[in-house]
Amino acid sequence: MRAAVLEDYGEPLEIRDVDPPDPAPHGVVVAVEACGICRSDWHAWMGHGEWADDRVSRGQILGHEPAGRVLEVGSGVDSLAVGDRVVIPFNLGDGTCRYCLNGHGNVCADGAALGFEPEVPGAFAEQLHVPHAEYNAVSLPDDVSTESAAALGCRYVTAFHALAHRADVGGGDRVAVHGCGGLGLAAVQIADALGASVVTVDVRDEPLGMAESLGADATVNAGEVEGVPEAVAARVGDGASERTENEDSTRHGTGPGPDGSVDVSIDALGRAETCRNSIRCLQPRGTHVQLGLTTDAERGEISLPMDAITRWDVSVLGSRGMPPTRYGELLTTIESGALDPGRLVTNRVSLSAVSDRLRAMSEYGTSGIEVVTDFSS
Repeated sequence: MRAAVLEDYGEPLEIRDVDPPDPAPHGVVVAVEACGICRSDWHAWMGHGEWADDRVSRGQILGHEPAGRVLEVGSGVDSLAVGDRVVIPFNLGDGTCRYCLNGHGNVCADGAALGFEPEVPGAFAEQLHVPHAEYNAVSLPDDVSTESAAALGCRYVTAFHALAHRADVGGGDRVAVHGCGGLGLAAVQIADALGASVVTVDVRDEPLGMAESLGADATVNAGEVEGVPEAVAARVGDGASERTENEDSTRHGTGPGPDGSVDVSIDALGRAETCRNSIRCLQPRGTHVQLGLTTDAERGEISLPMDAITRWDVSVLGSRGMPPTRYGELLTTIESGALDPGRLVTNRVSLSAVSDRLRAMSEYGTSGIEVVTDFSS
């Protein structure tokens, strides 16, 4: 079968023939019909993660946002059959550890990250093996297309888990989203569907425009304002926003507090600047959610205004993926029409084009979610 293999960091993936997988007794083989191209793939392609002992090894088949049809079924699998349409979480659990059993399989003690570890080759390939399939392979409703399921990927489910489960966003909440890549745009659509008002921040007009089409109430171009927290407050339009967006951002301190304007703020990019801006946008008792992974500029470490966080009773949360056992909640919401991940898909490409799309991410030259739909060329 054809697969895209990481041979050298930052160099084109090698498209080559590899042996197709055989199902373990607890696994299934899936014929991949669509797979998203994610910034996490870019991090792996660039060789990031060394600082956290999380660098992807050369020889890895990348790709971690797949959907497709079951092709072969392991001898111990009863709940899945050949031909079933499935979506696969990237955060694979074993279904037996205390985290899996308590509904937190995205942090399974014995889990594996699809497409990032040698034991779980990824989905930039014609076929994919899914271990512990009765736990990890989620059946797709007829009304959810394979392409939309691939758009769920790690970005959409991470944003949904962060907003709906970790930060408990609901009607009347004010949310700021920093970074309007695929992850940030997913957060915009989901926050809007949950009843929140949303302000988005980016330095590019195209994704800011897309954010508005997905439900953002206001946008901030960070390259055109003196201080992002002040600009966000001005867009929110409450008493904290009477100052102008061009005021000196140092006037209001370096941390959250009474000058903040939102209840929940999300860093969907992973840079020191966006993380600190996110926290500075918060009002007392607000919640910062870190979704974006850092690059080699931060190497996993960002300094934060901890005294202000303590003073104003601010929460700082992380979120990664979503437990497979909670996919039904999201899929039901999609079936109802309240959410439409397919609207985030901006480009459909072949397997051989993946390297070019990863390279474009280095210059922030992509928007929305791009999906591999052709694995034959």
